[in-house]
Amino acid sequence: MNAGSALPIAPSPAFGEADLSNCEREQIHLAGSIQPHGALLVLLEPELAVAQSSANAAAFLGHPRPLTGMRLHALCPELTAQVASRLDAALDAIPVALRCTVGPARRLCDVMLHRPAGGGLVMELEPAGEVIDFARRVETAVQTLLSAYTLRALCDEAARIFREVTGYDRVMIYRFDEDGHGEVYSEQRRPDLEPYLGNRYPASDIPQIARRLYERNRVRVLVDINYTPVPLEPRLSPLTAAELDMSLCVLRSSSPIHVQYLKNMGVAATLVTSIMVGGRLWGLVSCHHTVPRSASFETRAVCELLSEALGTRVAALESFVQGQAELSVRRLEQRMIEAITRKGDWREALFDVPDTLLQPVGATGAALLFEGGVQTTGEVPGTAELREIGRWIDGQPRTPVLVVNALGARAPGLRRLTPMASGLLAAPISSVPGEYLLWFRPEQKRTVTWGGDPNKPVTIGNDPSELSPRRSFAQWHQVVEGTAEPWTARDLTAARLIGDTVTDVVLQFRSVRMLIAQDQLDQVRRQVEASELPVVICDPDGAIQLTNAAFDALVPDARGGSRRRVEDLLPHFMDAPTVTRRLRDVLGNRRSWRGEVRLKDEGEAEGRPLLVRADPVFSAPDRVLGFVFLFNDLTRRKEADAARRRFQDSILESHRPRTGYLDTQEDVLFRALLASVVENAQLAALEITDGVEAARMPEMLESVRASVARTAQVLEVLIWHARRPRTASPSPRTGDA
Repeated sequence: MNAGSALPIAPSPAFGEADLSNCEREQIHLAGSIQPHGALLVLLEPELAVAQSSANAAAFLGHPRPLTGMRLHALCPELTAQVASRLDAALDAIPVALRCTVGPARRLCDVMLHRPAGGGLVMELEPAGEVIDFARRVETAVQTLLSAYTLRALCDEAARIFREVTGYDRVMIYRFDEDGHGEVYSEQRRPDLEPYLGNRYPASDIPQIARRLYERNRVRVLVDINYTPVPLEPRLSPLTAAELDMSLCVLRSSSPIHVQYLKNMGVAATLVTSIMVGGRLWGLVSCHHTVPRSASFETRAVCELLSEALGTRVAALESFVQGQAELSVRRLEQRMIEAITRKGDWREALFDVPDTLLQPVGATGAALLFEGGVQTTGEVPGTAELREIGRWIDGQPRTPVLVVNALGARAPGLRRLTPMASGLLAAPISSVPGEYLLWFRPEQKRTVTWGGDPNKPVTIGNDPSELSPRRSFAQWHQVVEGTAEPWTARDLTAARLIGDTVTDVVLQFRSVRMLIAQDQLDQVRRQVEASELPVVICDPDGAIQLTNAAFDALVPDARGGSRRRVEDLLPHFMDAPTVTRRLRDVLGNRRSWRGEVRLKDEGEAEGRPLLVRADPVFSAPDRVLGFVFLFNDLTRRKEADAARRRFQDSILESHRPRTGYLDTQEDVLFRALLASVVENAQLAALEITDGVEAARMPEMLESVRASVARTAQVLEVLIWHARRPRTASPSPRTGDA
């Protein structure tokens, strides 16, 4: 299709104007209205004059006329003083909370402040809730989460804690899979309610724009599903001449489609918090109530703190699982090295004990395609079929691990293998086509339970043009055939690590064979040179026989030749005396060397860190054929170590109160509560650094650091808020819902 015939992109529907065909793009953050139990003002700075307000704001504040143009001081002098004291705070990510009596009736209110995109100051007011002992609840809950050592136990405890804190009829820990579908992973509910545990819901139930809002605004409350929205006046912001960005507004109206969805479920009130893991939306804590129910600021803040702690603990447990996978792979690597030394063939270590290959990835069969040969263990297709699978993989995009859960669907020509090989993991072990380590899982005919028919997300009423979200949430069972049990993130990590290890061993094994068998030199040379791992091979006297392209790229002016010696490489290293001593030990005493060196690099003052592996190659106990030097770039590992140090520094910093207005008692409370959060984060960091690959470690540590920083900020706001007046003279209700 040429540029002139490109189809136009459909515009995003405004709030309340979407239907089920375009609700994915509904601008739900531009609601233009609020829930009626509170009021909203948009103030101009620095004069704090009202530029925009909810239609009920004047009545809420007990003022006889519209508020537009009025200054806050004229409406509520006491509140003005508190607001002025907080204007220097960062109000663009986490709203600040105040407590103040407002209006002639001296109503005690919680007041939230934030700055939206486009400028101005948004002030939200709602009746103050009951005071809760948040200090005890937070500390006890965090310690309980720390004591959970499996994901299931952690989520079960979290569901119980959230129901205890919020008092809602049902609390669900809702987990997203890689396709965006959700599953009720844990549940606590009133005994007479229908269980939803184990139900799955299609990704379309939560549009992407809503997921992005969950990442920004971590707590969302709907007090009464039957509310009448209160519009903003004027509708467009005088500051921007556009809709007010209500992404961080706690009172923001919900999409009519979402409201109808909840009504169809029989839900009257909700509280939802986000579970963030590694910077992504891992899941939700979804609280439902069958009658209207409000949640005070303190309750919401405690829920946000607990969600942050839950996300941190999930990250720690997932990293621990990956660390266990890496440990099993390291044991396998040692066995392969021992097999090379003992019998000259690393493959024996892979297949002499079936569980060696099968258990780390939970496979029922495995196969090695290497140099035209096939070795297998467990339940696998025949040799001819395995070679056919290898040819099919050659035609796929090259990845560290090829993941297939339904081989027959991906490769119709291999559909006949479905009963035994529906699931496939394939890790390349060299740069040579057709050389792979394969794992298999059989077809698993299973029943997936959905919370309603995922193929019928809409319902047609009496008027065929009237569509609404599905009204039936009865369990809908889908029989899935032709697929295997899905591979987990742990399985993929283990397969990648085993594949990387075998790749290294293959390169070393081929380097050894090049020295042993001169007649195979040309073939093996091409294979070694194609490797991405830098290697230097020299004879017994230290004369360089081969440097591959990867090494030549690493040290461009050190190309090896038959008359060059390995000692000639010394000027390229910063720590030449140490390298010289170790090199002489390798060449003179025929000993292996594992160590770190630094290669001179114009772009790095301290040089590029490399891990060197040097091994003598013996044809007999007293005869050395030569030496193999392998190099690994440690730059990413060093960056990860730096990230870990920065993380520790930031954690220590987080122990200190960020403001100067806390008195001694509040400072002690801040430190006591934050200590539990920091303990959780430090444990997560330890397990992350032990279990996550170097490339992802900085990202994961930064995620935990950001979570602690956010937790400290929310906790500080909560404690500051707690010191405000908590009593007021009784006043008549003003019709709030």
